[in-house]
Amino acid sequence: MLEQNNQEVNPHFFNVVTMFASSAWCQLGKIQNPTNGKVEKDLKGAQFTIDMLLMLRDKTRNNLTKKEEEMLVSMISNLQMNYADEISKVDSKIDTNSLEKPN
Repeated sequence: MLEQNNQEVNPHFFNVVTMFASSAWCQLGKIQNPTNGKVEKDLKGAQFTIDMLLMLRDKTRNNLTKKEEEMLVSMISNLQMNYADEISKVDSKIDTNSLEKPN
């Protein structure tokens, strides 16, 4: 019985992780902001939220079930990849604008 409980995901932990992840997805401009229905980007906010998940991962190390750890690591990885993609779009736009010559 103990082994089975060790493999489950605590619903409170799940809610905390998904709350931060939902905020990050909104800040990355990937989903609508539930308060105003708009898709907006706040990359500094997204980085801060991802950092909060990283802190949660570090502070809960060796205290999570295997499924909880996998869920958290997967969520962080997906968010980091999407953050990197959004940052590269901003960097690319800056590079393109700096290469254009004024008329």
